[in-house]
Amino acid sequence: MGAPLNGGARRRRGSEWLAMLALLLAPLAVAAAVYLAFFRDAEVSRSPASSAAGVGPITPTRAPAPGGSLEPRSPAPVRLTGADAFTLRFRKPPRAALVFDVDTGEVLYRKDPLVARPMASLTKIMTALVVVQETQPKDSVRITSAALRYRGSGVGVLPKGKAVRLETLLNGLMLVSGNDAAIALAVHVSGTERRFVKLMNEKARLWGLTCTRFASSHGLEDGNRSCPADLAVLSRLAMRSPRIARVVRRRQVSFPFPIKGGRLFLAGHNPLLRTGYPGAVGLKTGYTNTAGRCFVGVARRRGRTLGVVLLDSPNPAAHAAKLLDLGFRRG
Repeated sequence: MGAPLNGGARRRRGSEWLAMLALLLAPLAVAAAVYLAFFRDAEVSRSPASSAAGVGPITPTRAPAPGGSLEPRSPAPVRLTGADAFTLRFRKPPRAALVFDVDTGEVLYRKDPLVARPMASLTKIMTALVVVQETQPKDSVRITSAALRYRGSGVGVLPKGKAVRLETLLNGLMLVSGNDAAIALAVHVSGTERRFVKLMNEKARLWGLTCTRFASSHGLEDGNRSCPADLAVLSRLAMRSPRIARVVRRRQVSFPFPIKGGRLFLAGHNPLLRTGYPGAVGLKTGYTNTAGRCFVGVARRRGRTLGVVLLDSPNPAAHAAKLLDLGFRRG
């Protein structure tokens, strides 16, 4: 028999046994990691396909939104592959245009679809999307002094210091393009408009909108830029939202409101709705000196929904009607 081990020798012998045990278990740890990675990848591959090009899996890219759902990247892509379904020569053309199927994302006609340009109040489509994702319909909004320091178009009678229904402001945002409503909603959601704009840009990146950038919640600044393809993605998302779709199909509406007379009357600017274009159901107008007249129009006929994007169009009503007519006829 060998001599008894002293304390130091026993500790050395124990360390040697632990090292041998680690060597024996290492292959098992590697195998387990590979096994788990395989099943993790399998779960991702079963997700529905939807990327900016219409290919690839949806994978969660951020924490759950307030509604509890994970927001996927590029949730409403448009497909720019393939030939146009029709051609059209304009005497005075828009700078950029797109006709697309709102349900499928198929593009039927394009003119400079990926060229970024100022988009004026089409910015408010993203504003509305952020608002409906971050709020509940029964929320109320307290009107702060920030909302009353607006320029350009506005609801115009927002009562400082009083609480008003959020859905009423959403109507003011989308129907009369209220810059005051945009600021009030932005402050309600994020505390300041600056933080809200940061959230808008975060969502633009999340959704793969490569030519879109926001500088405000309302769109007056030229730094609010996008292209027809990105605006088609935003429009598809907007028309999927029952809260937004319910608003943008209205020609006019009135609500109880804490002002003299007790009611707020709003009449929309959408030229397709105002001229009675068959099947018109939305969406948004915009104008600044730099951006020109901009418009996204949506119409539904015989079970099919088409959208048209126009940037810097000299005649949005005529251009939108002609492009949609051709889309329904030949698309």
